[in-house]
Formats: sequence, structure tokens, C-alpha cells
Amino acid sequence: MPDDTDKPAAPILLGWEEWLGLPELGLPTIKAKVDTGARTSALHAFDIETFGPSRAPKVRFAIHPVPGRDDLSIPCSATIVDRREVTSSNGDSELRFVIETLLDAGDGESWPIEVTLTDRATMASRMLLGRQALREDCIVAPSERYLRPERSYDVYSAKKIRDTQPNRALRIAVLSREPNNYSTQRLVHEGENRGHAVEVIDTTRCYMAINALAPEIHYDGKRLPRYDAVIPRIGASITPYGTAVIRQFETLGTYCVNGSEGITASRDKLHAHQILARHRIGMPTTAFAASPKDTDNLIGLVGAAPLIVKLLESTQGKGVVMAETKKAAQSVIDAFRGLKANFLVQQFVKEAAGEDIRCFVIANKVVASMRRTAAGDDFRSNLHRGGTAEAVKISRVERAAAIKAAKAFSLGVAGVDLLRSNDGPKILEVNSSPGFEGIEKASGKNLARILYDEIETKVRPAPMKPRRKAASS
Repeated sequence: MPDDTDKPAAPILLGWEEWLGLPELGLPTIKAKVDTGARTSALHAFDIETFGPSRAPKVRFAIHPVPGRDDLSIPCSATIVDRREVTSSNGDSELRFVIETLLDAGDGESWPIEVTLTDRATMASRMLLGRQALREDCIVAPSERYLRPERSYDVYSAKKIRDTQPNRALRIAVLSREPNNYSTQRLVHEGENRGHAVEVIDTTRCYMAINALAPEIHYDGKRLPRYDAVIPRIGASITPYGTAVIRQFETLGTYCVNGSEGITASRDKLHAHQILARHRIGMPTTAFAASPKDTDNLIGLVGAAPLIVKLLESTQGKGVVMAETKKAAQSVIDAFRGLKANFLVQQFVKEAAGEDIRCFVIANKVVASMRRTAAGDDFRSNLHRGGTAEAVKISRVERAAAIKAAKAFSLGVAGVDLLRSNDGPKILEVNSSPGFEGIEKASGKNLARILYDEIETKVRPAPMKPRRKAASS
């Protein structure tokens, strides 16, 4: 008996117009014109720009896969395989990027093709399939349409689009003046390991064109490209300018891991404590006054000595003083006033015994925590001041307090510092640019990876919204 395996495979029949798919680009359905008269294939694309290292350049672009639905835009990215001059049917020549991607013809038939990128917004078909993309077993019936399995644009609904989108390469900016510090390097290396292009931007070298029609951000004489996401690492000394740059990115519609308002509020310790109080989040009793006549009353508001006197702009434990006695507190307050410095007076939580807890919060989840212990007789447990750190298990109440504090400032990533007191956790600070080094080493967790998981979840194409049916007359 003849062996069925010896039979030649059935040819792939194509009409002049077909439902096809480009799954590697996140396009499960697209209508294509099949034209054997055209040598090169073409895909509709706009906002085309290159990114990534010169040794392996990539291109990113957007596409409206559904004709007439400009409200649905799918962002795509791919590796560039060539740049080729293509002459259209009307004789116009254009230099186009060429990418390679998988063509899904249905019924389990798929193969890699090369396709050029060009704006086909005026064309009836979003894709042209030329003869170079056809396999030897493809037969084109020029008088027929839709010989391949039928598809639907319903795949671009909200739920389905989330399930079918590939892990496309993103273009990400890290706003930092310290490109070589641990946190910045971790963000760069982790992002590049995931196939993203990560660029470190010196915040102070950004400048802005502020207008209603086309706001822009420039850097070193050039307009910055579109970024999928921005990770702010804004130093305390440049908070006003840094948050102005972030506001400009927000105006452009760029996803910012931490927003300008949250960073501004967290940096102003007086404002931050007022936000914590407004949300009824536990914190050490805090007092603030401007007049030197109120010194004794100010001290009385937070209780007896010892107490903490803290500059509003203090970071990493600098500008934080413990006054052992009331007289010492008066001296410190008078000294700060003499320098015309703004400061808080705060209750000293004795039972914390020189220890605090740093909770690392990403997307409203505590993903790691560590206990920091002060060095020697110092009451400040900051690692920059010689403190030590170790992983610690926190209670459900402490976890809830840390999450509530990060939410109060609308921060996507935050370092929440708290003290363990006799009447529950007391929030000391919400840090909008928490360092990665100490807590990654103490916890053994890859926090940069968790942050990129969240960024990739947030930066998704907008799903197609159902059109409202016209009211019947």
C-alpha cells in the first residue's frame, strides 16, 4: 500500500486579499493585499524611530491595524535587518527599514518573512504581501478573496489584547545625575537584559519647549525621542527642576514610575507629614513653627526630651539632631533659626533602640524589607552613616502601613521607613528615590526585575473600545 507520508503537501491557497497575522509584532489579525506584481512586502507604520545599540539596532513604530480606527494604536518593535530603497507603483522611491517577522497564514501554516515599514494610511490594506514573502507551495488566485481561515478584529478587545501582546522592546529613560551608582546601573543592566533600550538622562541637562500644541524636551541640542517609560532618580538638591522635567514628560503622555506631585510632596518633610496625618497614618508626633517666641511651646507639643530636630530638606540622616535635654533642644532650635533653616521638632521613639525598618514598595506591594541598625551610639540607622542591614519579616500591620503611605503619595516605587513603637508602626519617611543596593543585598531579591515587571504591565497598547451604535431615528 502507498505511504500517505509520500504524498505531496497540499498547496497554500491565497486570494488577492487575505486575513493574516503577525504574532511577533502583537498583530494577530491584519488584512493584507497579496500582490505577486510587487517584489517587496510592506506594513503600515507611523512614528518610526530607531533605538538600541549600533551593533544591534532596533526600530519601533506604531500601527492602526483596523482601517478607519485611528483610536486604536498598537506599538511594535523589531530588530532591523536592512535598510532598502523601494520604488512604489507610482514611481516614487523611499528608503525603508526592513524587519523580519513571522507570518501566520492560519491552519498551522507560518513562516518568516521580510517586510518594509512605510505609512500606508491612505491605502485600503494595512499590509502588502509581495512575491518574495510567498513560499514555493503558495498559489495565488487573483480573482478570489479570503481563502485562508476567517479572522476578526475582535482580537483587539481589552482582554484579548492583554493576552496576545508579546514582550516588545521598550525605550526607557532613567533620570539620574549619577550614571555609575549602583541603583542606576542595576536599572540599566536589568532593562537591557530584558531586551529593552535603557538610556540614562542627566536631569539638569534637559530643557523644555512649553507650548499647548507641541510640548518638547530637549537634551544636548536635540529633541528627546518618545519613551515608553521614565524612571525618575531625582536627587534632593535638584527636586524643583527635576520635578519640572517630569511634569513635561507627563504632559507628553509618557508613563512615569513616580509622578511629579508625589516626588515634590515626599521631599518636603512638613508637607509629607501633613499628608500622612491627613490619611491617618501613624507617625511620631511632629511640630513646626516659624516664630522664635514659640520655641518652648513647640517642644511641649511633642513631649519631653529627648526629641529630634530635623531639617525639612534633610536626606540620608544629614541635618537630623537628637536633643537629649530641653535646654539642648532650645540651643539646637536657636542655631537652626539663626541659619534661617526650616525644621521640624519630632517625638523620639526610645523603644526603637536605634533601629528602623525600610519597606520597599512597588505597585502597592511590599516586595522586600530590611531592618537597619545604627552604628555605635548613633541614633540614625542610615546605611550611608555606617548602619547595618539585614532582612526582616514584617507584621501585617506594618505592611499595611507601608502600603498606605506609598499610596498616599501615589508613588509607583517607594522606600517607606518606619519605627516599631509600643503603639504600632510609626512612619518616618517616604522616599521617592529609594536605593537598591542595601535592600537587594540584605533581602537577596532582584528588585529591579520586579520594577520592570510592573513597567511592562503598565506600558500596554490601548485596547479597541467598542463603537457606540447610532441611535435609531
